Amino acid sequence: MKFTPARLNGVWIVDLELRTDDRGFFARTWCEREFGERGLNTRWPQGNLTRTLHRGMIRGMHWQAAPHLEIKLVRCSQGAIWDVLVDVRRDSATFGGWESFELSAKNHRQLYVPEGIAHGFQCLEDGSEVTYLMSEFYVSDTARGLRWNDPQVGITWPIPDPLLSERDRSLPLLANLG
Repeated sequence: MKFTPARLNGVWIVDLELRTDDRGFFARTWCEREFGERGLNTRWPQGNLTRTLHRGMIRGMHWQAAPHLEIKLVRCSQGAIWDVLVDVRRDSATFGGWESFELSAKNHRQLYVPEGIAHGFQCLEDGSEVTYLMSEFYVSDTARGLRWNDPQVGITWPIPDPLLSERDRSLPLLANLG
């Protein structure tokens, strides 16, 4: 795996190193030693899978608050997504900043998302699937969210007029986060 720090503090791009032959390829998506050598999380008690049916749909922006702060390792295993991260850590030098990445079954890219980063994505292809490793169990009482179109953050989404759940459509703005 090749680890590249992203612009937001603590975010890492993890590119898989494919070993190819006449059968196809092999790649490691996780290695406790390699993550540990960089001081990254090595405990993943929960794994999740989402399938998004329609191109243009946005899921997010989500995170968990203390005491259940979560770290995510995210990859798109089918289709393609526009993955977006927003720093919601008030004490961070990159607070309120956002960064985006295309994750796809073709580019085999993963994102390491640290605590205090809101995560969401827009589906670029019908039927895209995203897998997440989570450092904490989901606890609904600490689930938080940020509005996808917050003008203070200014995320540029690639597909206009997205489809959203009612919950995601009504999330608070950055200025109103507690």
